[in-house]
Amino acid sequence: MRDDLKVGLQYLTPKHALTRLMGKLASLKGGWLTTAVIKWFIKQYHVDMSEAKVSDPSYYRTFNDFFVRELKPALRPIDGDETTLIFPADACVSQAGAIEQGRLIQAKGHSFSLTELIGGDDSLAAKFDQGEFATLYLSPRDYHRVHMPCDGVLREMIYIPGDLFSVNPLTAENVPNLFARNERVVCVFDTAFGPMAQILVGATIVGSIETTWAGTVTPPTGGSIRRWQYPTDGEQAMHFSQGEEMGRFKLGSTVINLFPKGAVRFDDAVIPGEPTQLGQAYAHCQH
Repeated sequence: MRDDLKVGLQYLTPKHALTRLMGKLASLKGGWLTTAVIKWFIKQYHVDMSEAKVSDPSYYRTFNDFFVRELKPALRPIDGDETTLIFPADACVSQAGAIEQGRLIQAKGHSFSLTELIGGDDSLAAKFDQGEFATLYLSPRDYHRVHMPCDGVLREMIYIPGDLFSVNPLTAENVPNLFARNERVVCVFDTAFGPMAQILVGATIVGSIETTWAGTVTPPTGGSIRRWQYPTDGEQAMHFSQGEEMGRFKLGSTVINLFPKGAVRFDDAVIPGEPTQLGQAYAHCQH
C-alpha cells in the first residue's frame, strides 16, 4: 500500500474504538489461541525471546502479559555514574536536540509546541524552554517497560486526552503535531540537575499506559486534562533510582524526555535512526 494511503486511512479509522477493542482482546486468557497469537507475533516482528525472563510463549496467560514481559535479571546493566543519564527504554531515536522558541522537532518539516505537548501549562513549559528533548520510538518487537534515566523524585503526573494515531516513523513524517495531539501521560520529576519530564505517548492499538505508582492511567479515556500532585519531601515522597521501572505500555509507543536549558549534554550516539538500549549512556549532566 502506498504511504499516503496508509497515513490517510489513519484519519478515517475509529482509532479509539479499535484500540480499546484490541486492548480487551489482548487481556483475554485464550489458552492455546493466545499462545498461537504470541508465537505469530514473535515470528512476525523478530522478537528476541532469549532476552526474556521467561522465553516460553505458552507461559503467558494473555497477550498483554507477553507484551510487558520482564527481561532476564542484570541483562541491561547501567553504563555510567551519577553524572550519567541512561536510555529509559529499548527503542530507536526518533528526534533529539534543542527546544527552540518553544517548539520541538517532530520530523523533517514538522515541529510541535512544547506547551501543547504538556497540556497547556505555560509555567511548566517555561522550565524546559531552550532546553533539550529526545523522542524515543518503541517498535512492536521492543521491551515495553520504561525506566528512569537518572535518580528523581516524582512531583506531578498529567493525563492529557487526545487522538491515537500510530507513532511510527512514517506517521511522524506525515501527521502534523503528532505527539501533541495523541493521548499521553506526562510525568515530572525533580532531579539533581533540575526538573525532568518523561512523557508516555499513546498510539493506535496501545491498549493501556501504566505507571508503577498509579497503575493503569488510561483507559478509561478522559475528556479533559487530569493532574496529580505529589509530595517531594517527607515520608510520602516517591523516590526513584536510576534504572528503576516507572511505567509500561501494553502495545508499543513513544517516550519523550524534556530537560532544562544547560542541564544535560547528549552523547554522540543520540541521533535520529540510532537504536537505544535500556541502561546505555544517553547524556551527561552539565551541572
